[in-house]
Amino acid sequence: MARIKGGLTHTKHRRGILKHTKGYRWGRKSKIKVAKVAKMKAGAHAFVGRRLKKRLFRANWNVNINAAVRAYDLSYSKFIGLLKKKGIGLNRKVLVEIAEKMPKAFEAIIAAAKK
Repeated sequence: MARIKGGLTHTKHRRGILKHTKGYRWGRKSKIKVAKVAKMKAGAHAFVGRRLKKRLFRANWNVNINAAVRAYDLSYSKFIGLLKKKGIGLNRKVLVEIAEKMPKAFEAIIAAAKK
């Protein structure tokens, strides 16, 4: 049986790694060993970053809702508690958009929650 070294597959794999590391600095864009490690670490950081982004957006929505309900003598926690008691199922992102773009509708939501 002839020996198969898999040259083409090996080259394609390396080329793929180097495509991912295009734009990196120094040897991380051109040297395969260093590029492999850089790609692995970049993937790990990207995963963490996606989770952090969700956390930061939610925190920002909470701050914005708190600022919006302060005008009506409510705090964020009391407002969310009232919404849950009344069964008003609007998420925080939607609440912020309504508060910013439609103040009258937001006032109606607050009135419905206070009843």
